[in-house]
Amino acid sequence: MTNMEQERWSRVKGRLRTSVGEDVYTSWFARMDLESVHDESVHLSVPTRFLKSWIQAHYADRVLTCWQAEMPEVHRIDLTVRSAIRAMAPVKEAAAPVEARRVERTDGRPAPELRSVAIAPVSASHDALGGSPLDPRLTFASFVVGRSNTLAHAAARQVAEGRRGDPVMFNPLYIHAGVGLGKTHLLQAVTWAGNSGSERKVLYLTAEKFMYGFVAALKTQTALAFKEALRGIDVLVIDDLQFLQGKSTQAEFCHTLNALIDAGRQVVIAADRPPSDLESLDDRVRSRLAGGLVVEMGSLGEELRLGILKSRVAAARVHHASFDVPEEVLDYLARTITHNGRDLEGAINRLLAHSKLNNQPVTLEMAEREVRDLIRPQEPKRIKIEDIQRVVARQYNVSRSDLLSSRRTANVVRPRQVAMYLAKTLTLRSLPEIGRRFGGRDHTTVLHAVRKIEALVAKDTALSEEVESLKRQLQE
Repeated sequence: MTNMEQERWSRVKGRLRTSVGEDVYTSWFARMDLESVHDESVHLSVPTRFLKSWIQAHYADRVLTCWQAEMPEVHRIDLTVRSAIRAMAPVKEAAAPVEARRVERTDGRPAPELRSVAIAPVSASHDALGGSPLDPRLTFASFVVGRSNTLAHAAARQVAEGRRGDPVMFNPLYIHAGVGLGKTHLLQAVTWAGNSGSERKVLYLTAEKFMYGFVAALKTQTALAFKEALRGIDVLVIDDLQFLQGKSTQAEFCHTLNALIDAGRQVVIAADRPPSDLESLDDRVRSRLAGGLVVEMGSLGEELRLGILKSRVAAARVHHASFDVPEEVLDYLARTITHNGRDLEGAINRLLAHSKLNNQPVTLEMAEREVRDLIRPQEPKRIKIEDIQRVVARQYNVSRSDLLSSRRTANVVRPRQVAMYLAKTLTLRSLPEIGRRFGGRDHTTVLHAVRKIEALVAKDTALSEEVESLKRQLQE
């Protein structure tokens, strides 16, 4: 490479740095090298396939524009992955496989061809930072707001409407709810809104996709680029956090979470339970998650269910103008399908299919027949360990802190054992988790308490009645 080419390359890098900003430049272009300039093409290289793929997908036109400012005759950028051993064993470029991709321009001129020449064997690239698939229907416009989701919706809108550089009001935003209550809808709505006409980079990943990306980065030795990419995101949205597994993956998630929050970047997370109940996660991660705004989306009330049904019918009419569901049918569905929003959507889809395929109007009789399997018995109330501790403490006239303390006086030991017994019989929490929630006790202590109360209840009528009374209070 001549001195003139080196000077041009320095000026191009300066233009690129100004164009994309210091953070983006450092993350993606700091390790890009100029290999050669031939007529209308410039040959650049990067150290990893991951960097090559990302630059191709997001900055190809930007790089070409910066070169054309120096050399108007340049019409093509050849981007290669340089081998770590190329100095010892150079590979002939003519024998290498060539990939070509057309880059769309916004100025109306012919699109340049960005050619990628693989000059050395590399591992398959991972595409984790392409984000998980988004459903175009899941936007704020289609989200139905009710009493059970008002706070979660308001918090999500606040995040989506923020701009780069704005102070972060709460971080992370942690939304938890059961299946089909709208948490994924809200997270995808944040992503759609954040990526529409905003200068911020918003990335939506499921926990599974995060794990896949991290493991793939380790295998392809691109873990550093993966980490840099994640930490360059303005808003990171993680769905279904309860599925995050693996010690190294959780450690990386913790580091990423800390780095983003400390840098003032926004993190939005959804799971099916509160942070304190994510037993598989490290204590540090749970603590950091609980330090933000934790919002629960409750079960759907009848009024909200009716609103969701009407919204789904309106959406169906966009493509099927003659589709009509009588008010009495909507009232029936809202009253009887109580489990989650997906069942409501499934009911509308069934009615639509039956009406169109059989060319029959929707009636109450048809609805009763078509959705009978969606009418489920009312689920029992989900009982929390904190509720058990509160009710037991009130029953035995002790404080909740007494139950969690190391005190071993008789007036505290028995209520503590009863509370542990109820936690084991009324929740799905494991013995180690119950012990942790009772002042960090060992699981053997919980097991002893459970067996002790089981034995006493079998022969002590008064205690048996007390325990049954506590169960009723908790289940009402």
